[in-house]
Amino acid sequence: MRRLWTLAWVARHVLTIVLVAGFLALGWWQISRAADGNTLSWAYAFEWPIFAGFVVFLWFREARHTLRPGNPDEPTPPAAPVSAPGVRRPVRSARTSARVLVPAEEVDPELSEYNHYLAWLNANPGARPGDYPGPGR
Repeated sequence: MRRLWTLAWVARHVLTIVLVAGFLALGWWQISRAADGNTLSWAYAFEWPIFAGFVVFLWFREARHTLRPGNPDEPTPPAAPVSAPGVRRPVRSARTSARVLVPAEEVDPELSEYNHYLAWLNANPGARPGDYPGPGR
């Protein structure tokens, strides 16, 4: 519980109390306006207490998160490497592109030209699109 009495949490407690009191006061004010005949105020009379409830919900959720064991805000000692039999580190491998054979009558020339352009851009990472020499060159 001492984690909830830091300077930042005291500020959150005060802010929560001020917001909840303010929202409930605004809801009460809207109820008095609605009773005087302002029909739109009925909606606001229900809206302000919902806002107050939302503030309480956020405060409660953040307090639970702070009190949870293994809080990420606290530094944790590095874990010792675990070596279990049969478990290996993943190995990075170069990606190979899968080539799909398409019959010659189904090849779209615009698509082929665009793919050539993309391959050229990939092969020349520092080049600008305006440097592209054109298809087939």
